[in-house]
Parts: sequence; structure tokens; C-alpha cells
Amino acid sequence: MSLDVSPALLAQAERGEVDEKEFVDCVRTSLPYAWEMISSLVARLTVDGGDFADNQVPPPSEAERGQLLRALASDAIRGALQRHFGVRLAFQNCHRVAVFPLDRDVQETYSRFTSVRAQLLNQSPELRDC
Repeated sequence: MSLDVSPALLAQAERGEVDEKEFVDCVRTSLPYAWEMISSLVARLTVDGGDFADNQVPPPSEAERGQLLRALASDAIRGALQRHFGVRLAFQNCHRVAVFPLDRDVQETYSRFTSVRAQLLNQSPELRDC
């Protein structure tokens, strides 16, 4: 899935200057499932507190899974989302997205979540082809 880039935003990129707010809005409208997932996790983290908030429910279809993969596999998109929401994103598989506050107190939790051990423990046969 590619981003649905407006002619105006493309023209900005061609000139060399891109307004990050407009880029984030492009991501929001192009990847609505990913946007909603991350937005809801940020809201849950804000309300509930804690070290992180994560999703463990697989997307309803391959289209939604593709949106998550696109949003989190792209350094530019992921970085813009992190700056926009003021969080650190982590991604373990085709659907396990987590948001962490930018607080140093959760660095150990973030390191555990993104560790090789956690990646291995989060595998299942159902997710082999995701």
C-alpha cells in the first residue's frame, strides 16, 4: 500500500521542503487502520498510564495488515508518527504494535519488548505467513 499523496504535497517534496504536519495528515488519510490503531494505543497509554500500551489482535484483513506494515516499516512514516504523537513505537510482528512514553524510566521495558527473546516468544504458527 502506497500513500495517497496530493499534488500539492508532491510539489512541496519536489521543491525540497515538506511540511511534516501535511505529511502526517497524508499518512492519516492513506493508512486509516494504522492511524486508528496507533491513536487508540496512545489514548490508552494516556488514560491508563503504565510503561506501554500494545495491541495483540490481528488485523481483520490483509489490507489492514498491509497498512500496519507500511506505517511501521518506513523510517519516515514511523518517525513522523512518533514525533506527532510524542511516543516511541515498537513493532513485533504483523500486528503487535506498542507505544511507549518518551520517558527514560521505561527504557528497560522497551528494551525487553524489542529484544530477540521477546521476538522469539511472540511467535506462533498462525502468524507464520503474516
